[in-house]
Amino acid sequence: MSFETNKLVGKAGRLAVPAGAAVALVLTAGMFFHHNGVHAAMASPAPMDDNSVSSLVALDSAVEAVAARVTPAVVNVAVTSRGSSEHEVGEEQEQGQEGGQGQIQGLPPGFAQFFGQGPQGMQRPQQPQIEHGIGSGIIISPDGYIVTNNHVVDGAVQIKVTLHDRRVMNAKLIGVDKLTDLAVIKVDAKDLPSIAWGDSTKLKPGQTVLAFGSPFGYFQFSVTRGIVSAVDRPNPYRDDPRKPGGYIQTDAAINPGNSGGALVNARGELVGINTFIISNSGSFAGAGFAIPSQIVRATTEQLIKTGSVHHGYLGISMNDVTPENASFFNLKEATGAIVAQVTPDSPASQAGLKSGDVIDELNGQKVVNGGALQVAVSEDTPGTQITLGILRNGSPQTLTLKVGEFHKDAEVASNGDSAGPQKGKLGLAVAELTPDVRQQLHIPSEMKGVAIQSVRPASPADEASLAPGDVILEVNRHPVVSAEQFVNEAHANPAGKDLLLLVWSQGGASYRVIHPDAGNQSGM
Repeated sequence: MSFETNKLVGKAGRLAVPAGAAVALVLTAGMFFHHNGVHAAMASPAPMDDNSVSSLVALDSAVEAVAARVTPAVVNVAVTSRGSSEHEVGEEQEQGQEGGQGQIQGLPPGFAQFFGQGPQGMQRPQQPQIEHGIGSGIIISPDGYIVTNNHVVDGAVQIKVTLHDRRVMNAKLIGVDKLTDLAVIKVDAKDLPSIAWGDSTKLKPGQTVLAFGSPFGYFQFSVTRGIVSAVDRPNPYRDDPRKPGGYIQTDAAINPGNSGGALVNARGELVGINTFIISNSGSFAGAGFAIPSQIVRATTEQLIKTGSVHHGYLGISMNDVTPENASFFNLKEATGAIVAQVTPDSPASQAGLKSGDVIDELNGQKVVNGGALQVAVSEDTPGTQITLGILRNGSPQTLTLKVGEFHKDAEVASNGDSAGPQKGKLGLAVAELTPDVRQQLHIPSEMKGVAIQSVRPASPADEASLAPGDVILEVNRHPVVSAEQFVNEAHANPAGKDLLLLVWSQGGASYRVIHPDAGNQSGM
């Protein structure tokens, strides 16, 4: 489960230790008693000399230097926003019921009309609930431009920024980009400490990074140290496959309130913006994620210049090439991006890109996976001409096209991989795409295939993330136009051999590899 890191879930009091308890521990450790009186404690060992710990001392000094350089540019972002009044209404209703006769308990006679219900049962107008949120930000220019997350300032009616010198200033919202979850705000100031940009494309797993921010909203200007756990992590959100991935994963502690804070490299350069954690508890569990500076810099520069962001798009859905699907596309290496769906009248469609093509080069540079291609395309200015190197049934070709402009209702290059091993029977039932089914599932009239009617729990179909309402378009690269054809194609697949399905789900198509059980081929 993903958690946005400005959601506050902790209490500072839980971390407090009474001062008296600490004193008692010191006294107990410092002496002991027996019948002859008080004796001095055993002598403590001498501290280690500098030569013995020179490497650790040097590491500490380096980290201290980086922290001292970056911390003045870190800010705390406090947001006041208007939230939903549903929670407030619910509380009032409960209180009214407890008080009997629709009145709130504990109010003097005649005062109830001011707190919900009057003598004639009149309800006071419901006011929007005021919500307060805490996040972090980083100053990127001396004249007061600050980068943070969109989800930190979303719906804000007031934004206040606390600088490192404890000054509190009102901030103006310059612009937001919901697709990348980034925002730029500005304070009216000059000669502020700022941070230098770093190159996130040069990050390697194992490199030291520091995370800055305000964990839990209480502990402003905190710094944690860790390493880069991984790079180019895909977008974990299932709500919109068009959101670019490329996230930096780190074990530097990131907690609620750290959203919008800086992730810096050993040189003190900004390489990422902390944005979410994956945790069952809502607090840090060793996996924090940051938006790479490659995306942050391009987005913020557009926001500062125009107040909005124009993302490039191709009009395709993609899968990564993997060892298990490479053979279906006559590929020798498990690298590249498989085109799963092409949007009609999109730049990709006009250039002749087809479902099943494998994109292995962008402007002469190797495409490692769909996520890398997606990030690169989304950063391109609409109208930019690019060259794609593709493999069509194993044969290399080159296509030239102009990048289109992403709109909210259009398809951007998206990475729709499903992860995890699948074993066992198919475990699904399909149905024809009747007019009623198309209307219910919002399936375009030109789309051909079969709808998944049911999926058996713990089956290969379930483990491949197939779900009722998905549409199967192809089996082993063969288009499917009826339920009968799908069953025939699946039964014709050799016992124990994987099947490759092209599946349309939630507005995008992706390839799924299914591992059926060799001992059970009689049913779906």
